[in-house]
Amino acid sequence: MVPLRVCHRLVHLRGLPSSLRLPLPSTMAAPQPGCKTLRPTTTSSPSPAGPATKRSRTMATDAAASPASAGCSAMKAEFTGHAEYLNALNDKRERLVKASRDVTMNSKKVIFQVHRISKNNKEEVLSKAENDLAAVVNQYIGKLVKELQGTDFWKLRRAYTPGVQEYIEAATFCRFCKTGTLLGLAEINDSLLALSDKSIEPLQINVLDYLLGVADLSGELMRLAIGRISDGEVEYAKNICAFVRDIYRELTLLVPLMDDNNEMKKKMEVMLQSVVKIENACFSVHVRGSEYIPMLGSSGESDYAFFGAADYDQ
Repeated sequence: MVPLRVCHRLVHLRGLPSSLRLPLPSTMAAPQPGCKTLRPTTTSSPSPAGPATKRSRTMATDAAASPASAGCSAMKAEFTGHAEYLNALNDKRERLVKASRDVTMNSKKVIFQVHRISKNNKEEVLSKAENDLAAVVNQYIGKLVKELQGTDFWKLRRAYTPGVQEYIEAATFCRFCKTGTLLGLAEINDSLLALSDKSIEPLQINVLDYLLGVADLSGELMRLAIGRISDGEVEYAKNICAFVRDIYRELTLLVPLMDDNNEMKKKMEVMLQSVVKIENACFSVHVRGSEYIPMLGSSGESDYAFFGAADYDQ
């Protein structure tokens, strides 16, 4: 491409004689013999006969398109199946969350029923609590069993574990108030076998949920111990204190061996606080028992059996 100034100069030099013309720049010199000149390419104009014929576009035949369409259909069917599975799983998770809330609410009612226990109505209260607990198993835990088939109870554990933990807390609380012992995991799972279909894998409560429920038991036992001390059952409160100590000691050995122990560590801190509260209450009554004499009633003679000293000389 020639610069604009050079073009103007060439225009003015056209009318001059050859002797007066200045030599052209080296870039504009005439081509030497044997050298090829570079010329700009131009598009070919249409022939006089008529416009150039365009190349027609041909569509793929059915035989050529069938493999691609078959592959797309197979991929679409594959992802459609995955979408249906995930939607069904989410719906089942929502149903499990609702059933777990029902188990939690009714298990708490059983725990509140047991807290009404006293020396005079122990058998009546425990009998009603056991009936309510059986209703929780048949009506609400039965829904969990129907929803959880095969290995689903491992995949959907976080959806129903709060209700299972609350049920374990209520069941172990009733057992301790009745026999003074701890309800085992094997016995709990055996009681759930009747709710499952024998042709599929039954719902089994895992060890982690059982230990978390037992850890929550310490809080209810602490409240029971304080209530029994206020009713004069100091020995019963001491038994509760020894029982909670044993649970705390055994769980302290197990927590380091657990994989998912973050939640368990938090509950262990709460359990230690419950143990300390029970110990302080029993210690205060044992050491400063004379300060509790006015609380025994309106009778003229004080009942020192409340403090474990019936033969105390006044």
